Parts: sequence; C-alpha cells; structure tokens
Amino acid sequence: MDDRTFASSRSGTEQREFSALGTTVTVATTCGSAIDTAESILRAELNAIDRACSRFRVGSEISRANLANGYPVVVSRLLTDVISSSLRVAAMTDGAVDPTVGSSLIALGYDRDFDDVLSRRHPTAKRLRPARGWRCIEFDARRQVLRIPKGVVVDLGATAKAFAADRAAERIAEVTGSGVLVNLGGDIAIVGRTPKDGWSIGLALACTTPPEDVEVVVAVHAGGIASSGTAVRAWRNGDREVHHIIDPTTGDSADTCWQLVTVAAPSCVDANAASTGAIVWAAGAVDQLGEMGLPSRLLRHDGSVVMLNGWPEDPDGFSGPKAKAA
Repeated sequence: MDDRTFASSRSGTEQREFSALGTTVTVATTCGSAIDTAESILRAELNAIDRACSRFRVGSEISRANLANGYPVVVSRLLTDVISSSLRVAAMTDGAVDPTVGSSLIALGYDRDFDDVLSRRHPTAKRLRPARGWRCIEFDARRQVLRIPKGVVVDLGATAKAFAADRAAERIAEVTGSGVLVNLGGDIAIVGRTPKDGWSIGLALACTTPPEDVEVVVAVHAGGIASSGTAVRAWRNGDREVHHIIDPTTGDSADTCWQLVTVAAPSCVDANAASTGAIVWAAGAVDQLGEMGLPSRLLRHDGSVVMLNGWPEDPDGFSGPKAKAA
C-alpha cells in the first residue's frame, strides 16, 4: 500500500491516506493523538470486510456462498450484517441497487480486481441478461444462514464499502473519543464532534484529484455523504466502454444522463444507496431523490447541475481539512 500522512491546516486535526479495497482511503480525526489508533482500527475493519465480502478473494465468505451450488451456508455476524444492509438497500431503491448483478459484471468483463481488468485485452461481453433480483436470495439473519440460488452471483460492492465506512467510523469514535471522518473512495462517514465549520468535502470525478483542483466543496457535520459516477470504474469491452453500475433490468451498464451524483444522508449506506440508484434511475432520479428528501447534487454529462432538497449553492472556496468524494 502507498501510505501518505497529512497534517491538516486546522490545529489539532490529523489525516492519513492509503490504498485499500482497490481505492483511496482517508481517515481524519479531530484529536491529533488519535490518528494512529484510528488508522489501525480502519485497516483491521477493511481487512475483515475484504475477507467477508470480496468476490475476487479466493475463500472469502461471499465467494464460498456463491459457489455453494444453491445449498445454504452459515455465515459470520459481519457478513450477516452486510447482507442485511444490502437487502435493505435493494428494497429502499425498488431494486435499482441489487446485489444479484454479479453475473452481469462478470459477463461485462469485471471478473477480477479492477487493475487486472484494465490491463488485459478487451473481450466482447457474453450474453447479457437481467439480474435475477434480490428477492431470490434466501436469508435468515437470526440463524445467519444464506442461500444463493444456483447460477446467481451476489456482488456486495454497491453496499459493503459504505457499510465499512459507517462501521469503522463508529468504532474509531467509540475507542478514541475523537471526532472522525472515514472516506472510502467517495463513501464518507462522519461520527462525533467536527471542526468548527464542519468537515470540508470536495467533490471530484476521481478520488485521485489533487485537493487544489477540487472546485466544489460542502461542509458536513454528521452522517454520511457519497458520490457515485461512471467515469472511474470504466473499461473497454469489445468496441464499447462500460462501467460498474449495472441496471438490473437489463444486466448492462446503466445508460444514464449523470456523470456524478452526490447525496447526503444520516448514514453512508443510505447516501450511497441513493447516489448509486440515481445513476440507474437516469432522468427519473430527480423525482426519486425528491421523494426521498435527501440533499443531492447531480452533474450531467454536459456539465449542467441539478441540486435538490436543500443542497447548498456551490461556494467559491473553502479552508480546512478536505476529503474528496468521488
């Protein structure tokens, strides 16, 4: 991992950045002395999520469940919580964010770590089919028993990262007593006290965008904020470009008018569910997000912007700690 340490411009706060789960990870604390513990807890949480939820990791819990040929398997408490969250998100978005899109991602070529997808030649997609739908999953949370029907591949990527951000931030705040921000590649969770003017969150198409190049910044004091877009996890498949946000009704990359959607919510999981759903909903996202009542900013491919539910007007600048949401 490529680690970098940042001293924030606000007295008493510290920030660390490193790579994990195929993305850029940031943790920041309002108490500078808590940062070592915060980083240690975050790394442990991400390792646990990877072992439970990565369909690319041989021997992960979800990989074993996907390969169980339709037989029920007993799963850990962690995977139980992630599956429960994923099914709740599917219901919340009327199936727009569906964990049964794994077969669709594989058919499009996303069948390994993303860096390996980018480095190989561009095969043509296999036949695409609609996802089976989240209701086909049989899950007993009390007994921690999961059954994935034969032929269905569950992919938890749309929820697990946001779940990890919420879980890690809560754990860090509980152990250290510090205010904390956790950013997992644009999925951001905030717990505890914040800097006086809140955490400054810069919006960018990629989490690798230098802080000085971020143009849009909002102050966030609590809860979660998440951005979903089509530019970063995109690759060539045959003669066309595809991306990782799947429309379950087609099994193909979502055909959307948005290049980046950012949503704020009480939790990172809910923010990410809404922002990802918005990509799938396309033009219908304005009405859907309006009904959900969550502050949202939607950036079209032509550069025009729609702001909903009290999203603040874009400020000219900012000062203080910055975490990119991308």
